Amino acid sequence: MTPDARTRGHTPAAALAGLVAVGAGLAVGELVAALIDPAASPYFAVGAAVVDHAPTVGREFAIGTFGTADKPALYIGMGVLIAIIAAGCGIAERRRPPLGSVIIGVFGAIGVLAALDRPDSRWTFVLPSVLGAAVAVVVLRMLLTLLDPTDREAPVGADTVSPPDDDATRSQGVGRRFVLAAGGVAALAVVVGTVGRRMLADTARTVADRTRIVLPTPRSAAPPVPPGADLDLPGATPFVTANDDFYRIDTALQVPNLTTDDWSLRIHGLVDNEIRIGWDELLAMPMTERLVTLTCVSNDVGGDLIDNARWLGVPMKTLLDRAGVQAGADMLLSTSSDGWTCGTPVSAVTDGRDALLVVGMNGEPLPVEHGFPVRQVVPGLYGYVSATKWVVDWELTRFADAEAYWTTRGWSALGPIKLASRIDRPTDSRQSEGEIVLAGTAWAQHTGVAAVDVRIDEGPWQPAELATEYSVDTWRQWRYVWSATPGEHTVECRATDQNGQQQVEAYAAPIPDGATGLDSRIYTID
Repeated sequence: MTPDARTRGHTPAAALAGLVAVGAGLAVGELVAALIDPAASPYFAVGAAVVDHAPTVGREFAIGTFGTADKPALYIGMGVLIAIIAAGCGIAERRRPPLGSVIIGVFGAIGVLAALDRPDSRWTFVLPSVLGAAVAVVVLRMLLTLLDPTDREAPVGADTVSPPDDDATRSQGVGRRFVLAAGGVAALAVVVGTVGRRMLADTARTVADRTRIVLPTPRSAAPPVPPGADLDLPGATPFVTANDDFYRIDTALQVPNLTTDDWSLRIHGLVDNEIRIGWDELLAMPMTERLVTLTCVSNDVGGDLIDNARWLGVPMKTLLDRAGVQAGADMLLSTSSDGWTCGTPVSAVTDGRDALLVVGMNGEPLPVEHGFPVRQVVPGLYGYVSATKWVVDWELTRFADAEAYWTTRGWSALGPIKLASRIDRPTDSRQSEGEIVLAGTAWAQHTGVAAVDVRIDEGPWQPAELATEYSVDTWRQWRYVWSATPGEHTVECRATDQNGQQQVEAYAAPIPDGATGLDSRIYTID
């Protein structure tokens, strides 16, 4: 068999060698990152870089397509892409050495750059990607060598006998050695990678810390939900959202595992007194409890990226007053422990609304994925300019001098929530003739909903029945009894706020300051 024919042979095995080699490299990278810092993980550093540097349109496409499953979708997409590249590295190294090794080196360099791009990165962040790439190259070359053991040069002067030149004979024995080696490396990589991943995702300390917390009794408790605020209809949205059902949209591919011992909040910048607040000091302060509806700016018309919960925390104004905000400071630049930044108007924190530095959600300590141990909740503003999770830093500054994570990507700086309404039931588009109870929610945070109207087939607007209002900072439910006739019908809803402002009917996408338009449903009536 000619050299060219040999390099073209065993293509599936070469692809497998690439998969095993890259898998081994990733496993070593995860283990080394676990010993250094979770942010140094090549896999998650690159994933975070993708999130950070993706164009806004791409980010919105991911949220619009996958919703709160955007992160699993990214994991799966990255895994598939890595597998394809790994297989290609094996084939390339087999046919044109050292091309496969060079490609692995390039991706190792990308991992290094991504890790160094993480907040608070150190020079040691390069080690997981460098060592991982080195292991991948060594394993790849070792496995490919086992495909052609008979090609090794014999000693000078030795009597040799050429083996039969056919793939069937060459694959006997040689194939078994390759399979055993590849299987052994793969098994070891699984073990090493699993250990590293568990170390990186070790939430035991955080979970134990959260479990021991006893939340204080609020000095100012949330008023009870009055009768009639929750319509309690099958298929209607509950007035208060359970923690497990509350939407989660953020940029954290790895949820920070902060404990209360780790946490503190530094307040600095344009202040009279730079201060740092620890957990025990925060918990000893007078607490306020309020129900507040939060909304993601990525929530499209009729979307479900909005929920309502009971929050417990310290008024943010209390802390700003202690620090002493200087004249001219109009932005509170908050930073999460994973480096995400958020710019909140100081006026929205100091104008008397219930802006809280939160420690509790629906009667229990904050869930880890929702910001444990401490996050922000500011009524009336989209989350990207208000609701920092895992918050550890406040800098008082000016909008003219600083930008936050999403405003650098083209989103508006102030982010007031837009008046909107949604149809929640019936969820089944096919219904029987007769009376049908339509129901939904409307929101005009920090302004309040005054009315909701319903329109059938572009006919006249008809007033819906509003549930009892809880507060201007929560959503409001509505219902409308429709005498449905056979055929296909389009149902729309429209809200009016307490200032008399009607919901904008023209559609606009969420970028750059929130969606507008009317939610509509098409029902087929039998």
